[in-house]
Amino acid sequence: MTNYHFTGIKGSGMSSLAQILHDVGNEVQGSDIEKYFFTEKPLHERNIKILLFDEANIKEGMTIIAGNAFPDSHPEIVKAKELGLAVIRYHDFLGDYMSKFTSIAVTGAHGKTSTTGLLSHVLSGYEPTSFLIGDGTGKGVEDASNFVFEACEYRRHFLAYNPDYAIMTNIDFDHPDYFHDIDDVVDAFQSMAKKVNKGIIACGDDKYLQKIQASVPVVFYGFGENNDFEARNLEKTTEGTSFDVFVRNEYYERFTIPLFGDHTVLNSLAVISLCHYEGVPSDIIQKGLESFEGVKRRFTETVIGERIIIDDYAHHPTEIKATIQSARQKYPTRKIIAVFQPHTFTRTKKFLNEFAETLSLSDQVYLCDIFGSARESASDFKIDTLADIIEGSLAIQENTVDQLLVHDHAIFLFMGAGDVQKFQVVFEKMLNPFLD
Repeated sequence: MTNYHFTGIKGSGMSSLAQILHDVGNEVQGSDIEKYFFTEKPLHERNIKILLFDEANIKEGMTIIAGNAFPDSHPEIVKAKELGLAVIRYHDFLGDYMSKFTSIAVTGAHGKTSTTGLLSHVLSGYEPTSFLIGDGTGKGVEDASNFVFEACEYRRHFLAYNPDYAIMTNIDFDHPDYFHDIDDVVDAFQSMAKKVNKGIIACGDDKYLQKIQASVPVVFYGFGENNDFEARNLEKTTEGTSFDVFVRNEYYERFTIPLFGDHTVLNSLAVISLCHYEGVPSDIIQKGLESFEGVKRRFTETVIGERIIIDDYAHHPTEIKATIQSARQKYPTRKIIAVFQPHTFTRTKKFLNEFAETLSLSDQVYLCDIFGSARESASDFKIDTLADIIEGSLAIQENTVDQLLVHDHAIFLFMGAGDVQKFQVVFEKMLNPFLD
Protein backbone atom coordinates (compact mmCIF):
# COMPACT_ATOMS: atom_id res chain seq x y z
CA MET A 1 0.00 0.00 0.00
CA THR A 2 1.28 3.45 -0.96
CA ASN A 3 0.32 6.80 0.55
CA TYR A 4 -0.53 9.17 -2.31
CA HIS A 5 -1.14 12.92 -2.19
CA PHE A 6 -2.71 14.56 -5.28
CA THR A 7 -1.85 18.22 -5.84
CA GLY A 8 -4.91 19.41 -7.81
CA ILE A 9 -7.15 16.45 -6.99
CA LYS A 10 -10.30 18.05 -8.42
CA GLY A 11 -8.98 17.97 -11.98
CA SER A 12 -11.00 15.56 -14.10
CA GLY A 13 -8.16 13.13 -14.76
CA MET A 14 -6.66 13.58 -11.30
CA SER A 15 -9.96 12.81 -9.57
CA SER A 16 -10.41 9.69 -11.69
CA LEU A 17 -6.89 8.44 -10.97
CA ALA A 18 -7.31 9.10 -7.23
CA GLN A 19 -10.44 6.95 -7.26
CA ILE A 20 -8.63 4.12 -9.04
CA LEU A 21 -5.71 4.08 -6.61
CA HIS A 22 -8.09 4.21 -3.64
CA ASP A 23 -10.18 1.34 -5.01
CA VAL A 24 -7.17 -0.98 -5.20
CA GLY A 25 -6.23 -0.41 -1.57
CA ASN A 26 -3.94 2.64 -1.37
CA GLU A 27 -4.11 5.57 1.04
CA VAL A 28 -5.21 8.59 -0.98
CA GLN A 29 -5.72 12.26 -0.18
CA GLY A 30 -5.42 15.45 -2.18
CA SER A 31 -5.62 19.21 -2.23
CA ASP A 32 -7.21 21.89 -4.38
CA ILE A 33 -9.02 25.23 -4.19
CA GLU A 34 -12.17 25.60 -2.11
CA LYS A 35 -14.58 26.04 -5.06
CA TYR A 36 -16.87 23.06 -5.68
CA PHE A 37 -16.36 21.01 -8.86
CA PHE A 38 -18.56 18.12 -9.96
CA THR A 39 -15.43 15.94 -10.14
CA GLU A 40 -15.16 15.86 -6.35
CA LYS A 41 -18.45 14.08 -5.69
CA PRO A 42 -17.03 10.56 -6.20
CA LEU A 43 -14.09 11.49 -3.96
CA HIS A 44 -16.47 12.38 -1.13
CA GLU A 45 -18.38 9.14 -1.73
CA ARG A 46 -15.13 7.23 -1.11
CA ASN A 47 -14.24 9.39 1.92
CA ILE A 48 -11.08 10.57 0.18
CA LYS A 49 -9.78 13.58 2.10
CA ILE A 50 -9.77 16.86 0.14
CA LEU A 51 -7.66 19.64 1.67
CA LEU A 52 -6.94 23.22 0.66
CA PHE A 53 -3.55 23.81 -0.95
CA ASP A 54 -0.95 24.04 1.82
CA GLU A 55 2.64 22.89 2.06
CA ALA A 56 1.75 21.44 5.48
CA ASN A 57 -0.27 18.75 3.63
CA ILE A 58 2.99 17.16 2.50
CA LYS A 59 4.35 14.57 4.93
CA GLU A 60 7.20 12.08 5.04
CA GLY A 61 6.45 8.81 3.28
CA MET A 62 4.09 10.27 0.67
CA THR A 63 4.24 9.93 -3.10
CA ILE A 64 3.10 13.15 -4.75
CA ILE A 65 1.09 13.09 -7.96
CA ALA A 66 1.04 16.61 -9.39
CA GLY A 67 -1.56 17.93 -11.80
CA ASN A 68 -0.21 19.26 -15.08
CA ALA A 69 -1.56 22.76 -14.37
CA PHE A 70 0.70 23.31 -11.35
CA PRO A 71 4.31 24.50 -11.80
CA ASP A 72 7.31 23.19 -9.91
CA SER A 73 7.16 26.40 -7.88
CA HIS A 74 3.85 25.37 -6.27
CA PRO A 75 4.38 25.33 -2.47
CA GLU A 76 3.35 21.68 -2.11
CA ILE A 77 5.74 20.56 -4.84
CA VAL A 78 8.56 22.65 -3.38
CA LYS A 79 7.94 21.10 0.06
CA ALA A 80 7.87 17.59 -1.36
CA LYS A 81 11.22 18.08 -3.04
CA GLU A 82 12.69 19.51 0.15
CA LEU A 83 11.65 16.30 1.91
CA GLY A 84 13.09 14.19 -0.90
CA LEU A 85 9.72 12.74 -1.84
CA ALA A 86 8.84 11.38 -5.25
CA VAL A 87 6.93 13.97 -7.31
CA ILE A 88 5.35 12.46 -10.41
CA ARG A 89 3.36 14.35 -13.01
CA TYR A 90 -0.11 12.99 -13.70
CA HIS A 91 0.51 11.88 -17.26
CA ASP A 92 3.89 10.31 -16.38
CA PHE A 93 2.35 8.32 -13.52
CA LEU A 94 -0.52 7.16 -15.71
CA GLY A 95 1.88 6.11 -18.46
CA ASP A 96 3.73 3.84 -16.05
CA TYR A 97 0.61 2.54 -14.27
CA MET A 98 -1.08 1.22 -17.40
CA SER A 99 1.83 -1.10 -18.21
CA LYS A 100 0.31 -3.66 -15.80
CA PHE A 101 -2.76 -4.19 -18.01
CA THR A 102 -3.99 -4.52 -21.56
CA SER A 103 -4.25 -0.78 -22.02
CA ILE A 104 -6.64 0.96 -24.37
CA ALA A 105 -6.27 4.68 -24.97
CA VAL A 106 -9.25 6.61 -26.31
CA THR A 107 -8.28 9.86 -27.97
CA GLY A 108 -9.59 12.37 -30.48
CA ALA A 109 -10.63 16.00 -30.71
CA HIS A 110 -14.24 15.09 -29.90
CA GLY A 111 -16.08 12.13 -28.40
CA LYS A 112 -13.28 10.65 -26.34
CA THR A 113 -15.03 10.94 -22.97
CA SER A 114 -18.26 9.33 -24.19
CA THR A 115 -16.36 6.61 -26.05
CA THR A 116 -14.15 5.89 -23.03
CA GLY A 117 -17.23 5.55 -20.86
CA LEU A 118 -19.00 3.29 -23.33
CA LEU A 119 -15.98 1.05 -23.92
CA SER A 120 -15.38 0.73 -20.16
CA HIS A 121 -18.98 -0.27 -19.61
CA VAL A 122 -19.05 -2.86 -22.39
CA LEU A 123 -15.71 -4.44 -21.50
CA SER A 124 -16.64 -4.58 -17.81
CA GLY A 125 -19.45 -6.94 -18.81
CA TYR A 126 -16.89 -9.29 -20.32
CA GLU A 127 -13.85 -9.28 -18.01
CA PRO A 128 -12.52 -7.21 -15.09
CA THR A 129 -11.71 -3.70 -16.30
CA SER A 130 -10.33 -0.63 -14.58
CA PHE A 131 -10.99 2.70 -16.21
CA LEU A 132 -10.26 6.42 -16.14
CA ILE A 133 -12.79 8.72 -17.79
CA GLY A 134 -12.28 12.42 -18.39
CA ASP A 135 -15.54 13.34 -16.68
CA GLY A 136 -13.97 12.71 -13.29
CA THR A 137 -15.01 9.06 -13.06
CA GLY A 138 -12.54 6.33 -12.22
CA LYS A 139 -12.75 2.76 -11.00
CA GLY A 140 -9.99 0.41 -9.92
CA VAL A 141 -10.57 -3.35 -9.96
CA GLU A 142 -8.12 -5.53 -8.03
CA ASP A 143 -7.93 -8.33 -10.62
CA ALA A 144 -8.40 -6.15 -13.72
CA SER A 145 -6.99 -7.39 -16.99
CA ASN A 146 -7.92 -4.25 -18.97
CA PHE A 147 -7.25 -0.57 -18.37
CA VAL A 148 -9.33 1.84 -20.46
CA PHE A 149 -8.40 5.49 -20.26
CA GLU A 150 -9.01 8.83 -21.90
CA ALA A 151 -5.90 10.28 -23.53
CA CYS A 152 -5.89 14.03 -24.17
CA GLU A 153 -3.93 15.55 -27.04
CA TYR A 154 -3.57 18.96 -25.36
CA ARG A 155 0.11 19.92 -25.07
CA ARG A 156 0.81 16.45 -26.48
CA HIS A 157 0.27 14.91 -23.04
CA PHE A 158 -0.82 11.65 -24.63
CA LEU A 159 2.74 11.08 -25.82
CA ALA A 160 3.56 9.98 -22.25
CA TYR A 161 1.62 6.77 -22.97
CA ASN A 162 2.51 3.56 -24.80
CA PRO A 163 -0.88 1.81 -24.93
CA ASP A 164 -1.56 -1.59 -26.38
CA TYR A 165 -4.49 -0.19 -28.37
CA ALA A 166 -5.70 3.25 -29.29
CA ILE A 167 -9.11 4.35 -30.48
CA MET A 168 -8.87 7.59 -32.47
CA THR A 169 -12.28 9.20 -32.93
CA ASN A 170 -11.34 12.20 -35.10
CA ILE A 171 -8.82 14.97 -35.67
CA ASP A 172 -9.96 18.58 -35.56
CA PHE A 173 -8.32 21.91 -34.82
CA ASP A 174 -8.82 22.92 -31.20
CA HIS A 175 -6.73 24.33 -28.34
CA PRO A 176 -5.49 27.28 -30.43
CA ASP A 177 -3.55 28.51 -27.39
CA TYR A 178 -1.19 25.57 -27.96
CA PHE A 179 -1.56 24.09 -31.45
CA HIS A 180 -0.49 26.33 -34.33
CA ASP A 181 -2.85 24.89 -36.94
CA ILE A 182 -4.49 21.67 -38.08
CA ASP A 183 -1.16 20.34 -39.36
CA ASP A 184 0.28 20.66 -35.87
CA VAL A 185 -2.65 18.65 -34.48
CA VAL A 186 -2.20 15.97 -37.15
CA ASP A 187 1.49 15.77 -36.28
CA ALA A 188 0.61 15.16 -32.61
CA PHE A 189 -1.74 12.30 -33.49
CA GLN A 190 0.80 10.84 -35.90
CA SER A 191 3.35 10.84 -33.08
CA MET A 192 0.81 9.13 -30.83
CA ALA A 193 0.16 6.44 -33.45
CA LYS A 194 3.84 5.50 -33.39
CA LYS A 195 3.61 4.74 -29.66
CA VAL A 196 0.79 2.14 -29.91
CA ASN A 197 1.91 -1.46 -29.39
CA LYS A 198 -0.83 -3.71 -30.84
CA GLY A 199 -3.42 -1.92 -32.96
CA ILE A 200 -5.26 1.30 -33.77
CA ILE A 201 -9.02 1.63 -34.24
CA ALA A 202 -9.55 4.85 -36.23
CA CYS A 203 -12.51 6.59 -37.81
CA GLY A 204 -12.01 6.15 -41.53
CA ASP A 205 -14.51 8.89 -42.33
CA ASP A 206 -12.02 11.42 -40.97
CA LYS A 207 -9.76 12.69 -43.78
CA TYR A 208 -6.83 13.18 -41.44
CA LEU A 209 -7.06 9.79 -39.74
CA GLN A 210 -7.14 8.14 -43.17
CA LYS A 211 -3.49 9.14 -43.51
CA ILE A 212 -2.29 7.87 -40.13
CA GLN A 213 0.87 5.78 -40.42
CA ALA A 214 1.76 3.18 -37.80
CA SER A 215 3.85 0.07 -37.31
CA VAL A 216 0.78 -1.80 -36.01
CA PRO A 217 -2.49 -2.68 -37.80
CA VAL A 218 -4.89 0.25 -38.33
CA VAL A 219 -8.56 -0.80 -38.42
CA PHE A 220 -10.98 1.78 -39.79
CA TYR A 221 -14.63 2.26 -38.85
CA GLY A 222 -17.33 4.62 -40.08
CA PHE A 223 -20.21 5.17 -42.48
CA GLY A 224 -18.08 5.03 -45.62
CA GLU A 225 -18.00 1.81 -47.64
CA ASN A 226 -14.19 1.64 -47.58
CA ASN A 227 -14.09 1.10 -43.81
CA ASP A 228 -13.28 -2.26 -42.24
CA PHE A 229 -16.27 -1.79 -39.91
CA GLU A 230 -19.19 -0.02 -41.56
CA ALA A 231 -22.52 1.11 -40.11
CA ARG A 232 -25.40 0.73 -42.55
CA ASN A 233 -29.21 0.95 -42.55
CA LEU A 234 -29.56 3.43 -39.71
CA GLU A 235 -32.96 3.72 -38.07
CA LYS A 236 -33.33 6.81 -35.90
CA THR A 237 -36.23 7.14 -33.49
CA THR A 238 -37.06 9.12 -30.38
CA GLU A 239 -35.98 6.05 -28.36
CA GLY A 240 -32.52 5.66 -29.87
CA THR A 241 -30.73 4.39 -32.96
CA SER A 242 -30.36 0.98 -34.62
CA PHE A 243 -27.84 0.05 -37.31
CA ASP A 244 -26.29 -2.92 -39.09
CA VAL A 245 -22.56 -3.52 -38.80
CA PHE A 246 -20.67 -4.99 -41.74
CA VAL A 247 -17.12 -6.26 -41.23
CA ARG A 248 -15.18 -5.98 -44.48
CA ASN A 249 -18.48 -6.06 -46.39
CA GLU A 250 -19.84 -9.11 -44.56
CA TYR A 251 -22.88 -8.70 -42.30
CA TYR A 252 -21.92 -9.06 -38.65
CA GLU A 253 -24.82 -7.96 -36.40
CA ARG A 254 -27.52 -5.35 -35.90
CA PHE A 255 -27.08 -3.20 -32.81
CA THR A 256 -29.39 -0.83 -30.95
CA ILE A 257 -28.23 2.05 -28.75
CA PRO A 258 -30.33 4.29 -26.48
CA LEU A 259 -28.39 7.27 -27.89
CA PHE A 260 -29.02 10.02 -30.41
CA GLY A 261 -27.08 11.60 -33.23
CA ASP A 262 -24.63 10.29 -35.83
CA HIS A 263 -21.69 10.86 -33.51
CA THR A 264 -23.08 8.32 -31.03
CA VAL A 265 -23.26 5.72 -33.79
CA LEU A 266 -19.60 6.35 -34.59
CA ASN A 267 -18.62 6.16 -30.92
CA SER A 268 -20.49 2.86 -30.62
CA LEU A 269 -18.93 1.54 -33.81
CA ALA A 270 -15.47 2.30 -32.42
CA VAL A 271 -16.31 0.21 -29.34
CA ILE A 272 -17.80 -2.59 -31.45
CA SER A 273 -14.67 -2.65 -33.62
CA LEU A 274 -12.29 -2.90 -30.67
CA CYS A 275 -14.39 -5.56 -28.98
CA HIS A 276 -14.68 -7.62 -32.17
CA TYR A 277 -10.91 -7.36 -32.61
CA GLU A 278 -10.46 -8.68 -29.06
CA GLY A 279 -13.01 -11.50 -29.47
CA VAL A 280 -15.82 -10.17 -27.29
CA PRO A 281 -19.09 -11.96 -28.27
CA SER A 282 -21.69 -9.81 -30.02
CA ASP A 283 -24.41 -10.53 -27.46
CA ILE A 284 -22.22 -9.14 -24.67
CA ILE A 285 -21.47 -6.07 -26.78
CA GLN A 286 -25.19 -5.50 -27.40
CA LYS A 287 -26.04 -5.94 -23.73
CA GLY A 288 -23.44 -3.34 -22.80
CA LEU A 289 -24.60 -0.88 -25.44
CA GLU A 290 -28.23 -1.17 -24.36
CA SER A 291 -27.50 -0.66 -20.66
CA PHE A 292 -25.08 2.27 -20.98
CA GLU A 293 -26.36 5.29 -19.07
CA GLY A 294 -23.87 7.83 -20.37
CA VAL A 295 -21.13 9.89 -18.76
CA LYS A 296 -21.26 13.10 -16.79
CA ARG A 297 -21.98 16.34 -18.61
CA ARG A 298 -22.69 14.64 -21.93
CA PHE A 299 -26.36 15.14 -22.83
CA THR A 300 -27.32 14.78 -19.17
CA GLU A 301 -31.06 15.36 -18.85
CA THR A 302 -33.19 16.84 -16.08
CA VAL A 303 -36.99 17.07 -16.45
CA ILE A 304 -38.86 19.81 -14.58
CA GLY A 305 -42.51 20.03 -15.53
CA GLU A 306 -42.81 20.40 -19.29
CA ARG A 307 -39.25 21.66 -19.71
CA ILE A 308 -36.26 19.40 -20.37
CA ILE A 309 -32.85 20.70 -19.34
CA ILE A 310 -29.73 19.16 -20.85
CA ASP A 311 -26.24 19.68 -19.47
CA ASP A 312 -23.50 19.14 -22.04
CA TYR A 313 -19.75 19.76 -22.18
CA ALA A 314 -19.90 20.91 -25.83
CA HIS A 315 -17.44 23.80 -26.23
CA HIS A 316 -16.30 23.46 -29.86
CA PRO A 317 -18.48 24.15 -32.93
CA THR A 318 -18.34 20.49 -34.00
CA GLU A 319 -19.57 19.39 -30.58
CA ILE A 320 -22.34 21.99 -30.46
CA LYS A 321 -23.63 20.78 -33.83
CA ALA A 322 -23.64 17.17 -32.61
CA THR A 323 -25.49 18.08 -29.40
CA ILE A 324 -28.18 19.97 -31.27
CA GLN A 325 -28.54 17.08 -33.73
CA SER A 326 -29.06 14.68 -30.82
CA ALA A 327 -31.73 16.93 -29.33
CA ARG A 328 -33.52 17.20 -32.69
CA GLN A 329 -33.63 13.42 -33.04
CA LYS A 330 -34.92 12.76 -29.54
CA TYR A 331 -37.31 15.72 -29.40
CA PRO A 332 -38.29 16.47 -33.01
CA THR A 333 -41.37 18.56 -32.15
CA ARG A 334 -39.84 20.75 -29.47
CA LYS A 335 -38.06 24.08 -29.67
CA ILE A 336 -34.34 23.91 -28.93
CA ILE A 337 -32.99 26.70 -26.72
CA ALA A 338 -29.19 26.98 -26.66
CA VAL A 339 -27.53 28.51 -23.61
CA PHE A 340 -23.84 28.67 -24.41
CA GLN A 341 -20.80 29.78 -22.45
CA PRO A 342 -17.64 29.96 -24.59
CA HIS A 343 -14.50 28.51 -23.03
CA THR A 344 -11.27 30.51 -23.43
CA PHE A 345 -10.84 33.73 -25.36
CA THR A 346 -8.47 32.23 -27.93
CA ARG A 347 -10.93 29.50 -28.90
CA THR A 348 -13.84 31.96 -29.12
CA LYS A 349 -11.91 34.33 -31.37
CA LYS A 350 -10.52 31.54 -33.56
CA PHE A 351 -13.90 29.89 -34.19
CA LEU A 352 -16.15 32.95 -33.99
CA ASN A 353 -17.98 32.37 -37.29
CA GLU A 354 -18.18 28.61 -36.74
CA PHE A 355 -19.76 29.17 -33.30
CA ALA A 356 -22.32 31.51 -34.86
CA GLU A 357 -23.16 29.01 -37.61
CA THR A 358 -23.65 25.99 -35.35
CA LEU A 359 -25.48 27.80 -32.55
CA SER A 360 -27.91 29.15 -35.14
CA LEU A 361 -29.09 25.58 -35.71
CA SER A 362 -31.10 26.01 -32.50
CA ASP A 363 -34.32 28.00 -32.26
CA GLN A 364 -33.04 30.60 -29.81
CA VAL A 365 -29.55 31.41 -28.54
CA TYR A 366 -28.57 32.83 -25.14
CA LEU A 367 -24.93 33.67 -24.52
CA CYS A 368 -23.00 33.82 -21.27
CA ASP A 369 -19.77 35.72 -20.70
CA ILE A 370 -16.64 33.95 -21.91
CA PHE A 371 -15.08 31.64 -19.35
CA GLY A 372 -11.32 32.18 -19.23
CA SER A 373 -8.66 29.81 -17.94
CA ALA A 374 -5.57 29.81 -15.79
CA ARG A 375 -3.60 30.56 -18.95
CA GLU A 376 -5.73 33.54 -20.08
CA SER A 377 -7.88 34.90 -17.29
CA ALA A 378 -8.70 38.22 -18.95
CA SER A 379 -9.05 39.74 -22.42
CA ASP A 380 -10.50 42.75 -24.21
CA PHE A 381 -12.45 40.29 -26.39
CA LYS A 382 -16.06 40.13 -25.20
CA ILE A 383 -19.11 37.95 -25.75
CA ASP A 384 -20.81 40.87 -27.52
CA THR A 385 -18.73 40.16 -30.63
CA LEU A 386 -20.33 36.73 -30.96
CA ALA A 387 -23.77 38.04 -30.06
CA ASP A 388 -23.57 40.63 -32.84
CA ILE A 389 -23.30 37.95 -35.55
CA ILE A 390 -26.01 35.59 -34.25
CA GLU A 391 -29.36 37.04 -35.23
CA GLY A 392 -31.75 37.30 -32.31
CA SER A 393 -29.28 36.07 -29.69
CA LEU A 394 -29.47 37.45 -26.17
CA ALA A 395 -26.88 37.79 -23.41
CA ILE A 396 -27.67 36.58 -19.90
CA GLN A 397 -26.08 36.89 -16.48
CA GLU A 398 -26.85 34.87 -13.38
CA ASN A 399 -29.31 37.55 -12.29
CA THR A 400 -31.10 37.62 -15.67
CA VAL A 401 -31.63 33.89 -16.20
CA ASP A 402 -35.36 34.55 -15.82
CA GLN A 403 -35.33 35.50 -19.53
CA LEU A 404 -35.48 31.76 -20.24
CA LEU A 405 -38.87 31.41 -18.57
CA VAL A 406 -40.67 32.66 -21.68
CA HIS A 407 -40.04 29.28 -23.32
CA ASP A 408 -42.58 26.63 -22.34
CA HIS A 409 -42.38 22.96 -23.35
CA ALA A 410 -38.85 23.51 -24.70
CA ILE A 411 -35.47 21.76 -24.63
CA PHE A 412 -32.76 23.83 -22.95
CA LEU A 413 -29.17 22.98 -23.90
CA PHE A 414 -26.72 24.37 -21.35
CA MET A 415 -23.39 23.97 -23.16
CA GLY A 416 -19.83 24.80 -22.22
CA ALA A 417 -16.62 23.61 -20.56
CA GLY A 418 -16.49 26.33 -17.90
CA ASP A 419 -19.06 26.95 -15.18
CA VAL A 420 -22.18 27.19 -17.33
CA GLN A 421 -23.82 24.91 -14.78
CA LYS A 422 -24.26 27.85 -12.42
CA PHE A 423 -26.76 29.32 -14.89
CA GLN A 424 -28.52 25.97 -15.08
CA VAL A 425 -28.74 25.74 -11.28
CA VAL A 426 -30.35 29.19 -11.09
CA PHE A 427 -32.84 28.27 -13.82
CA GLU A 428 -33.76 24.96 -12.20
CA LYS A 429 -34.41 26.67 -8.88
CA MET A 430 -36.69 29.14 -10.62
CA LEU A 431 -38.67 26.22 -12.03
CA ASN A 432 -38.64 24.30 -8.76
CA PRO A 433 -37.74 26.36 -5.68
CA PHE A 434 -37.66 23.21 -3.54
CA LEU A 435 -34.56 21.87 -5.28
CA ASP A 436 -31.43 21.65 -3.15
